Parts: sequence; structure tokens; C-alpha cells
Amino acid sequence: MSDFTLHELQCFDAVVLGGGFQAAAERLHRSHPSVFAAVAKLERQLGLALLDRSGYRVQLTETGRAFHRKVRFLLHEAEELETYAAQLAMGEEAELRVALGDLCPLPPVLELLSRFFARHPQTRLHLQFETVTGPWERLLQDEADLIVHRVPKSDVRMEWIDLGRVALVPVVAPGFLPFPPDTDITPQRMQTFTQCVVRDSARHPSEQGHFLVEGAPRSSVPDHLMKKELILHGMAWGHVPRFMIEAELRNGSLLSIAGRHFPGVVEELSAARRRDRPHGPAPDQLWDFLARHAPLLPPTLGRVPEATEAPEHYS
Repeated sequence: MSDFTLHELQCFDAVVLGGGFQAAAERLHRSHPSVFAAVAKLERQLGLALLDRSGYRVQLTETGRAFHRKVRFLLHEAEELETYAAQLAMGEEAELRVALGDLCPLPPVLELLSRFFARHPQTRLHLQFETVTGPWERLLQDEADLIVHRVPKSDVRMEWIDLGRVALVPVVAPGFLPFPPDTDITPQRMQTFTQCVVRDSARHPSEQGHFLVEGAPRSSVPDHLMKKELILHGMAWGHVPRFMIEAELRNGSLLSIAGRHFPGVVEELSAARRRDRPHGPAPDQLWDFLARHAPLLPPTLGRVPEATEAPEHYS
């Protein structure tokens, strides 16, 4: 059997996707006879009948259908290889797009990014800030090269580097509740109090809201900083990342209501990128740089203080 070419496979794929030779020729900007000849040659070389030409429209044979599945995979790999070669030819990228999620502590992450980009002055940082599932959407729609956020680790399109844990603590301002904040507060008792939630920046949110009390009035804000301010001013209660409220927990201007019914949550903060995409030199170097410096966060940021703990224990 002679070796078949990438061109022949592309012609065969275009016929399948277009439903005929003329449509394939238009898709590939080639003549009808050249596409027909390429597919016929492919079939002769393989010794297989890939297409059934007996009807008005060409159809895949059973053998052709099985072969086409493999062809699609190979063509996808070829496209990625071509993209990667182009990136290598260009040298380091002029821009790297990084999306930071709302669970990202800015000082340690920005300090690390500043060190990396100081060594790569020819590459510009394009920084985005997204909330809830917004970082995932930016990454999966190829609008970001890398994100720093919690990661849906069951999604095989992503690979990640764990950077540390972030606790989300349910908190209130002193005097917000007409009863003492303790570990036995139930969702039913909180139903009459306004709960503050962060809006999802994704255009098409892929998750339902977290920690929501059914039937409670809600106030939505664009980020956790605004949420913190609303809670500090006694306008609502809600879950806030511990790294944002360490001082307030210590001085008592915010009180944890974490307990049996509101345990808080601990999220894994990760850097993530597409597993199914090629990466150029600069993104690869940033990825290796982050891996060498992980984890970033101190263990205390991943612990939820309970309502009964004294302020001086928050450290």
C-alpha cells in the first residue's frame, strides 16, 4: 500500500462534511475534478470503499465512517502542529492573556506574575478579572491563555497546577443578627436576612449559585470586595474569601457564623490552561515558572474559623 497524503485526507474529510464533491471543492478552494481524483486515489491506495456513490448524494460506507473518525483526529493533530510551528517561528508571543478569578488573592499572584514578566519584557501581560464560572468560559473560548481560579478537574480539556487552598467563610457584621451568632444557626433562621452573592461574569453560566438560602432576599454584586463592604455595613451577610477578611476577623468587625449548618467551603486555587491546545514558548515558560513556585498560599487561608472561635485565634 502506497503512503497517502494529508491533502487526500483533507479532501475526503471535506466531502464528508460538505455532503458532496462540489461542496468539498468550494470549502478547499480547489476544483471539483482535483478533489474527486484525490479521494479516488485514497480509496485505491487503501483498498477500501470509503464512499457510496450510488445515490444522489455520496454517503459514507460503514468502513468509511470508521475510517473518518480516525481521519478527524489526525487532521486535528495536524492543525495543532501547524499552529505550534507558527508560534515557534514567531519566537516569544507579544501578549499573554491571563484571567484571574474572584477567589484569587491578588498580592502573591501578582507578585509572581511581575517577577515572570520582568524577565520577559518583550511579552505584554493582558490581565482580565472574572467571577464564578467566567474564568472557565474565557479559557474554553480561547479568550485567555491561562486562568487562576478554582478548576472543574473533571473537565479533560484543562490541566492545572494547584497553588493552595482558599476558605470561604460565612460572615456577618456585629449586630446584624437579632440573636447571637453561633454554630447552630440554621438556613431557616437566616431566611429573613438579605444574602449577598457575586454575579457570574460568564456570558453563559454553567453552574447554579452556591450557598444560597432558599427563599431569602438577595443582593447581587460584581465581586467579593463589594460583597465585603455590604456585609461590613450591615446590609447583608454572605461567604467571603478568608484572605480578604483576616484583619476583620481578628478585630471583630466581622463575625464568622460557620458551624454545622453553614460549614463554609474550602476551594483549591489553581492555575489552569487548555490541555487540548498547543502552547507557544512564552505560555510554556510561564507554566513552568508557576509549577516551580507552587504552592503559593499559606495553609491558614484554607481553614474556615467557626463561630465559637475567639478573634485572637484567627491567624
